[in-house]
Amino acid sequence: MWWRIVFISLAYLLLGAHFLRFGQTEACIAYAIAPALLFIRATWVTRLLQLTLVLSAFLVWGTSAFEYVQMRILAEAPWYRLSIIMSSVVAFTLFAAWCGNGIVHSRSQRRIFN
Repeated sequence: MWWRIVFISLAYLLLGAHFLRFGQTEACIAYAIAPALLFIRATWVTRLLQLTLVLSAFLVWGTSAFEYVQMRILAEAPWYRLSIIMSSVVAFTLFAAWCGNGIVHSRSQRRIFN
C-alpha cells in the first residue's frame, strides 16, 4: 500500500510544482500539503483526493497541454514530443487517482479483532 501513497504524493507534488512555476504560491502549498490528508483514515477524504486528481488531470494538465502545444505549433517548433510528455503526465495523474481505490479497499478490509 505504501507505493500507492507514493504515487499520489508525487502527483500532488507535480501539480504543486506546476503552480509554483507560475508564481501561485498558495495553490502550490495546498497541493503540496494535500497528501498529508491520507493520514485521516476516512473514506471520504481519500475520495476527495481522488476527485481532485481527476479534475486536475483534465482542468490543469489538459488545458496546459493544449496551450503549450498550440504555442509550439504557432511558433512552428516541434510539438510531438511535448504532446507525448503532457499525455504521460495526464496518464500518471489519472493512475495516481486510481491508486486511491486500493487504499480505500485495503482500509475497508482491516478488522479490529483479527
